[in-house]
Amino acid sequence: MKVFAAIARSSDEPFSIEECALVRPSSHEVRVKVHACGICHTDSAAKLQHLPVPFPQTLGHEGAGVVEEVGSGVTSLVPGDHVVMTFGSCGTCESCASAKPAYCDDFLAINIAGRREGGAPLRQHGKPVGQHFFAQSAFSTHAIATPRNLVKVDASLPLELLAPLGCGIQTGMGTVLNVLRPAARTGIAVFGVGAVGMASVIAAKIVGCNPIIAVDLVYERLEAARSFGATHVIDGRSSDVSLQIRAITGKGAHFSVDTTGHPSVITEATTCLRKLGVVAQLAAPARGTQYCVPSHVLGGGGLSWRGVVEGDSDIQTFIPDLVRYYRAGQLPLDRIVTTYPLSSINQAIADSDSGKVLKAVLVMP
Repeated sequence: MKVFAAIARSSDEPFSIEECALVRPSSHEVRVKVHACGICHTDSAAKLQHLPVPFPQTLGHEGAGVVEEVGSGVTSLVPGDHVVMTFGSCGTCESCASAKPAYCDDFLAINIAGRREGGAPLRQHGKPVGQHFFAQSAFSTHAIATPRNLVKVDASLPLELLAPLGCGIQTGMGTVLNVLRPAARTGIAVFGVGAVGMASVIAAKIVGCNPIIAVDLVYERLEAARSFGATHVIDGRSSDVSLQIRAITGKGAHFSVDTTGHPSVITEATTCLRKLGVVAQLAAPARGTQYCVPSHVLGGGGLSWRGVVEGDSDIQTFIPDLVRYYRAGQLPLDRIVTTYPLSSINQAIADSDSGKVLKAVLVMP
């Protein structure tokens, strides 16, 4: 069938909206009419070749839409179901069997390499357009996905607001709620308060952390962080960020979250901690990036570093939890999301990169 998709042809060229053909879903797949798709830093990382994807490529991995067709072997979804699209997983490895699909043995093959039996679902003149990014490639009016990376949601809910639950929001909130699990009145510092970091601030407020310290370079983001629950904000350009955090907390923060992937920020996120503190590192920096902290700080303080993928989310339980937070007014997605038409994808990315908006979401024609 004919669809329209945003195609990346090189790191330097802007996305172009092009007509493509979409294959039929296989017996174990689903075709989704995409209503909206969030723009995530991982999409930019792929286009910039921080992640090894070939060109041309159709990106997008925070899709949300309505099921149009299901394969003969699919029993959990039917046409008309509203769904949030998220990362893919194999379903059979040790991690998947223990409800940790974000650490699937085949995570890179399925999501970054876009492995799919039958090849890329999007074609032009009979040739594949990229791969099957995150088992969806949702910068498109339609997408092929699997029941494993689809979560059914109430049809009354706005899909353009739920779309970011598929990656950015679940990563930030899951890091706090699933991984760090801070007790009330413990201190947390969040480095980088774009959409992912802001989700961590929101989760920290939900569990009762105090203080909640937001660190960023963009003034508007820091002011937004205050409105979402941060008790203190710090300009990341300061030369003494970790000392300021220690002054606020007394002995240092119990937890820190880094969403930037910058080595110097990781150092600050580590040295700002009290003894037995924990750093959660969420970013996807350029391949080969290495982090460095003084050994006496890490070992002498009994500190822990923890890499986190997709918020350690078991998607079939955690995304519904996030929906409940939204319905309860604790996750104000309407204040986080700014929508753009698919045709404005390049402007949406520019506004995201500059910090003008927290979470840009493309709405399909």
